[in-house]
Amino acid sequence: MGFTYAKLPGGVLPRFIDPSALERSTRRYKSAQTSLIRHFCSTCGCHIGGINESTGIWQVSPGIFAQREGNFVIIEHIFTKSAPAGLHEWLPKIGPRSVRVWNPDGNIAEPRMPQPEKDENGKDWLRAECACGGVSFTIPRPTPEVFQDEYNRGLVSPVDPTKWKAMTDACNDCRQNTGFQLNAWVYVPLKLIKPRIGLDLTHGFMQTYSSTPGNIRSFCRVCGATVLFWGEERHTTDDNYVVNISTGILRAPDGVRADSWLTWRTEELGWFDAGCKYDRELYVSLNEGHRDWGRRVYGSLTDFKLPSPHYSSAQ
Repeated sequence: MGFTYAKLPGGVLPRFIDPSALERSTRRYKSAQTSLIRHFCSTCGCHIGGINESTGIWQVSPGIFAQREGNFVIIEHIFTKSAPAGLHEWLPKIGPRSVRVWNPDGNIAEPRMPQPEKDENGKDWLRAECACGGVSFTIPRPTPEVFQDEYNRGLVSPVDPTKWKAMTDACNDCRQNTGFQLNAWVYVPLKLIKPRIGLDLTHGFMQTYSSTPGNIRSFCRVCGATVLFWGEERHTTDDNYVVNISTGILRAPDGVRADSWLTWRTEELGWFDAGCKYDRELYVSLNEGHRDWGRRVYGSLTDFKLPSPHYSSAQ
């Protein structure tokens, strides 16, 4: 949903603890639209920060530090015009303090909105693609087969049968494996993804990492984008698995939240208690902003859980 960086004073550089080292432990990526060279862990994909190619100033990812608001203070949302329907609408303030919004003059931050896409049968599909394009696949809207399956039916929006459930996530594991304080996921049956992705979650430039036993995360090994999360318990048969897709890589024509495709849970952030133990003021404010947005957009708060699978082997 958005990067969070803390800019270090000029001349202050991260000091790596042996045996890790910048060049040995990270990969780097720079897009043509920015002067920031991003660094991410070559093993798990966690973003540690980046260095401005022009000034040599470092920006670090706060999510990887044991922090509180006193250590890293979020003061502004930047380039919000380039990411319509983004995180700034959920986090207008932290505690009593407003978080300002900044955009550069001119059209530098003007969005480049994707065009709607359809499959060979004329049905809608939504593309998921990382920054470098090395990982690219599509998902459909909920299909008749989804509604015929008791488990998969539980992934569909409770208020709109053409949309999927989506949830923001404040858990420790996600934060430490991405470097950012908030992650967001949409939940989709793996077999609906095209081109097909296997249970090892390999596709294009995807690299996998097992963060905890039974859980696998995948990220692009070129640009570091978070792509998928898979838990071994999230299936009912040997060919009916569910994966989390990072909403940050969705290329929805209507903006970052993909509102025309997703219904967001607004009653409470996912793993809200874990977030509060990490930075209570931040997550309480984000939760309040999330709820205010939900009331304004949906008319009421949406609350749902993911279905609990009852696995039975197909063999």
